[in-house]
Amino acid sequence: MEITISRRAGLEPPLKPIPSDWKKVEEDCRRAIQLDNNSVKAHYMVGLALIQNKDYPEGIKHLEKALDLGRGANQKSYMVEEIWQELANAKYREWEQASTKRSWELQTLKEACEAALEQKYFLDQSEPEGFVDQAESAHREQLNSLRSVFENYAVADAPSEVPDHLCCKITLDILRDPVITPSGVTYERAVILDHFRKVGNFDPITRELLDESQLVPNLAIKEAVQAFLDKHGWAYNSN
Repeated sequence: MEITISRRAGLEPPLKPIPSDWKKVEEDCRRAIQLDNNSVKAHYMVGLALIQNKDYPEGIKHLEKALDLGRGANQKSYMVEEIWQELANAKYREWEQASTKRSWELQTLKEACEAALEQKYFLDQSEPEGFVDQAESAHREQLNSLRSVFENYAVADAPSEVPDHLCCKITLDILRDPVITPSGVTYERAVILDHFRKVGNFDPITRELLDESQLVPNLAIKEAVQAFLDKHGWAYNSN
């Protein structure tokens, strides 16, 4: 039986789904995936629908599948860029949600630890005078150490700067498809190709002659970028 996929599924010239349509979008596209598991648009739209329902893990899986399929079909397709942007946004929102939860849990734990130390200090007040003086000093040190631990943890989870070596030398954005030139400069592939088209076949940093055939994927940097993103989800937000 032939299944007709509606325009809501995004498999025809796009119409942006309205919120009430997302459930139908997901249903239509899941049927499309049953017919063709290599459908870029079907995985993409299922991913978007799931993200709308805040099912980030499953939505991200479908967006990643769509991105892999899209890159395999046409590395330069406009849709590859669109999928990446949605994927990055989803991963940032997933990190943001998890970070908010961690912050709340951290604050709750900190308050519980402080209360326990206060209770211990209160009990120590019944000890002999010399011991009480020592207990007061120890109590202050313990509170300071406790606060330092929690503050350091909070700082580690907060957005900061992306290391320069993980950023494109032209846009200064974090790399996602890095290529390296013979002179050792790493650029975002799409950005340097755009430079060739609009400005000319030369390296914008060294000014040496350069063309697409000389670009080599920088796999080491690509792995380093992914490791950084896995640890610092805030870096998916390029704004």
